[in-house]
Amino acid sequence: MADPTQFDPQKAASFVLGSGHSGWLGMQYRDHGEDWCELELPWREDLIGETERHVLASGPIISLMDMASGLCIWTKMKSFQAIATLDLRVDYQRPARERHNVIGRAECYRLTRSAAFVRGVAHDGDPDDPVAHIAGVFMALPGMSRDGK
Repeated sequence: MADPTQFDPQKAASFVLGSGHSGWLGMQYRDHGEDWCELELPWREDLIGETERHVLASGPIISLMDMASGLCIWTKMKSFQAIATLDLRVDYQRPARERHNVIGRAECYRLTRSAAFVRGVAHDGDPDDPVAHIAGVFMALPGMSRDGK
């Protein structure tokens, strides 16, 4: 039985992906493990980057990977805590395939007192043929609420 006091990324996803920027983009929860989380960004015509090619633009994919990173950090911490993105490097390998959803999987591979380190991959169906790899550093903001108090 799951510990009710422990962070549950599936339950949190219904809140954090249901509103704001992530909600507008239509991100969806897929799965998680002890230190990783996987989300999906559905293809939509209004999210394409070039009118002559029907592939998702890079901006929504960056947002997908940023949100997957946050969820995997909270999953590894086993609690929700305010965090801020210090650095998120995105190395694009190729454009996503036309009219394909993009799946983002991020893993928190190290936690310190004040920083979390993540890596991940964005793909459109085959993780061995990635759209992009990411590496990021996030800063913990202990004791801070969303309004900064």
